Amino acid sequence: MTQTLEPVVHLDRTPQERIDTWLREFESALAAHDITRATNAFLTDSYWRDLTAFTWNIKTVEGHEQIADMLTARLADTRPSNFATTEPPTDDGDGVVSAFVAFETAVGRCEGHVRIRPDDSGPDGEGQHAGVDKAWTLLTTMQELKGHEESAGQNRPLGAVHGSDPDTRSWAEKKADEEQALGQSAQPYVLVIGGGQGGIALGARLRQLGVPSVVVDRHDRPGDQWRKRYKSLCLHDPVWYDHLPYLPFPDNWPVFAPKDKIGDWLEFYTKVMEVPYWSKTTCLSAEYDEAEARWTVVVDRDGERLTLHPTQLVLATGMSGKPAVPTVPGQDVFAGEQHHSSAHPGPDGYLGKKVVVIGSNNSAHDICKALVDNGVDATMVQRSSTHIVKSDSLRSIALGSLYSEEAVASGMTTKKADLTFASLPYRIMHQFQVPVYDQIREQDKDFYDRLEAAGFQLDFGDDDSGLFMKYLRRGSGYYIDVGASELIADGTIKLVHGQLDHLTENSVVLTDGTEIDADVVVYATGYGSMNGWAADLMGQEVADRVGKVWGLGSETTKDPGPWEGEQRNMWKPTQQPGLWFHGGNLHQSRHYSLYLALQLKARYEGIPTPVYGLADVHHLS
Repeated sequence: MTQTLEPVVHLDRTPQERIDTWLREFESALAAHDITRATNAFLTDSYWRDLTAFTWNIKTVEGHEQIADMLTARLADTRPSNFATTEPPTDDGDGVVSAFVAFETAVGRCEGHVRIRPDDSGPDGEGQHAGVDKAWTLLTTMQELKGHEESAGQNRPLGAVHGSDPDTRSWAEKKADEEQALGQSAQPYVLVIGGGQGGIALGARLRQLGVPSVVVDRHDRPGDQWRKRYKSLCLHDPVWYDHLPYLPFPDNWPVFAPKDKIGDWLEFYTKVMEVPYWSKTTCLSAEYDEAEARWTVVVDRDGERLTLHPTQLVLATGMSGKPAVPTVPGQDVFAGEQHHSSAHPGPDGYLGKKVVVIGSNNSAHDICKALVDNGVDATMVQRSSTHIVKSDSLRSIALGSLYSEEAVASGMTTKKADLTFASLPYRIMHQFQVPVYDQIREQDKDFYDRLEAAGFQLDFGDDDSGLFMKYLRRGSGYYIDVGASELIADGTIKLVHGQLDHLTENSVVLTDGTEIDADVVVYATGYGSMNGWAADLMGQEVADRVGKVWGLGSETTKDPGPWEGEQRNMWKPTQQPGLWFHGGNLHQSRHYSLYLALQLKARYEGIPTPVYGLADVHHLS
């Protein structure tokens, strides 16, 4: 009879003792360059997500083989040391203990997050190492470069001149001279194309890091990207999720900010953070010189044609890419007005007209709600099922532990929330999301029943993992309900299903023969990949070299495989030297702008940045 030993789960040890033991063993193995020992500090099914600290990339490695390969390539150069917790670890239940950690590399100061749990089997499957804590997930992030720290906190600039100074110019005069020289006698190292929240956040980071850069945008003023959208538009994410770097929203900021208020904040932020920003500027062309390792970019700045030579080019034109407008027969004979949702002016001027909105995601719902609220006849054409989640439920159940007033009161900072969110590898994130949306579905059962009774086609994603995974995988297919769903349920917003077949002079006709009278057609039909902007500016060859932007390779709807484990081409090096993509929602613009800015700063300062795991191209658009 064989005796089976019960695993030791360290119930007699505190979370701090368990984390400290793991950190000591892991650091000792790294210091000894013992790849096997360091790899064995991880569970067989484990995940190490690195944001620039080890890989000079945004990269997740999964399991022992990938972890060992990454360490073999990067450990000698990285030279990590001084691992320690930054606050007391927490017991997450089921034997899992987690902690925020800090450490250093040869060139940077870093922070991260680790989850450990007892290993329930030994290497030969017989359990002789059972009970030994090993890492389940590890997040490592670069936070600053040694010798190139931001001028903040103890390092903030003095501002005033104490004593004599041969430069007698005032702050305003120095700033004016700098602006006058930029693009003329002084070239930007980084050119950021697109001045929405993404471009502005990155511009602020680069400014604080002392990287010569300029953000250019075609609109008249910063924030016009929001001001010029339909007037009912407001943020669907809560304020705690949406802060920009350095300057959080004030405590009296509304939970869901109206679009004009956001526009004003972006303009204010650009000015206060001294972001070099050119309005009324359109990029006409961009060509990369392999020999010179720089770009030649021709821009039209308010009627003046200029040629810039940045080393790094960042497309911050929005993660959704170019508006996608379907081509259907009859568009040339339709007598009414047609436009994409991105150009929708709002309900004013449509009273007495019949508006048909093609699509059933966020923009379609917002537009239909504003129309019927203003007495306009609106019909929504649902072409495929849509995920719906009530805003209040999303805020309280899905985001509440990290991004809420209650989270702030409990000591959760924006930085800690961002690191916690980033610490969940995309491979297993859906496992954490499914129970969240199961809870939401149960809580809001009556709401969903009413919607389905009205004929609305619902889904919760391919694997019932809800909104976040749909957003990360495809960036579409959902609506955060702020009132439109009730208007569909009660019939105020008319609903039909089907695919567009053609337009007549005064109607929309679906493939099943359904004909809908229309004076206005709004195509709320989404957007293409961001590399569509690259194709327009740099040519299809460059766009194809980069490939599809966004998505994880999950092999779910609109996210073809193979698995990549990170957002394709976002915030990291691409197959086109000197070309980067930056965007996403306000949360992503805030969080990932740091890692992109540090990658650019390192290159500006001549710090070696050997990239591990540069992604292959599997899809062109």
